[in-house]
Amino acid sequence: MKKSDFYYDLPEELIAQHPIEPRNASRLMTINRKTGEICHHHFYDLIDLLQPGDLLVLNDSRVLPARLYGQKEETGSFVEFLLLHQISVDQWEIICRPGKKCKPGAKFRFGDGKLRAEILEIKQDGNRIVKFSCEENFYTVLDEIGQMPLPPYIKEKLLDKERYQTVYSHEIGSAAAPTAGLHFTKQMLSDLQKKGINLAYVTLHVGLGTFRPVKEEDILKHHMHSEHFMLPQETADLIYQTKKNGGRVISVGTTSCRTLESAAQRCDNLFTACEGNTDIFIYPGYEFKIIDGLITNFHLPESTLIMLVSAFLGYDKTMQAYQIAVQEKYRFFSFGDAMLIL
Repeated sequence: MKKSDFYYDLPEELIAQHPIEPRNASRLMTINRKTGEICHHHFYDLIDLLQPGDLLVLNDSRVLPARLYGQKEETGSFVEFLLLHQISVDQWEIICRPGKKCKPGAKFRFGDGKLRAEILEIKQDGNRIVKFSCEENFYTVLDEIGQMPLPPYIKEKLLDKERYQTVYSHEIGSAAAPTAGLHFTKQMLSDLQKKGINLAYVTLHVGLGTFRPVKEEDILKHHMHSEHFMLPQETADLIYQTKKNGGRVISVGTTSCRTLESAAQRCDNLFTACEGNTDIFIYPGYEFKIIDGLITNFHLPESTLIMLVSAFLGYDKTMQAYQIAVQEKYRFFSFGDAMLIL
């Protein structure tokens, strides 16, 4: 298939610029995988759309406030760092701009000197290796002075950092939120469990590659970015019990889906703990091994995420659903509305 097969025309005003309140007041499009039938609900209706014995698998990764604004120590000129991933206790791989200021040996300060940094190395792709130093705990300082790395299509300033975190986020390490989970409230999760709908957690630290466009017209030539994932034994056991009892395993988000399907590919026993890095690319023709349902937001045209949805729902049904979502003025992307595919 071609990249252009996954293009759709999206009016700019449908790109959600801020989260809706309360979280679960967003709209929810439901789609039947077999028939393609589409219905319109709100996210708080999810409890009525699921059955006792179903299992929701959620990604508990927590977003780092990974965008830092500071000054070069020598000149006081402006610099921006974006943390990508941790290499050692005090070393990180970053993106910085303007790049001409970030040569090896250059030193910077952030938050009035609460955090300092020195460029150690320039990688082949232009990313930098940097060494940080601070008197307090690094993550405490980062939480105080760092900004959320919102996607480039969100222009409004986020007033509350927690609105770009899921209410169940726990494992620090993502450069972007697993946005399908942003719709859940703590009360809603409790109500789902009271109905007999089980919850299980995986971890996949979302990388900035999530926002990188597919450049090749032939999608088979696209190389996915690698992300770290973890499937704990407790979750593997719940998946096994759900399948055994005839329940449905429903992935909350494409990141949870990629974790489950990566584990299924990597492990001889589908129902055992698994951890590692994955660059799995799911596109039409892929045979799903674990998931029976998917909750996901509406994704960018020509992105690997809309390709994953097309693989699960079917290409024609997916593109039709997106056309209807535009007609019905659903809100798109990270702070937008959701769809439930069963």
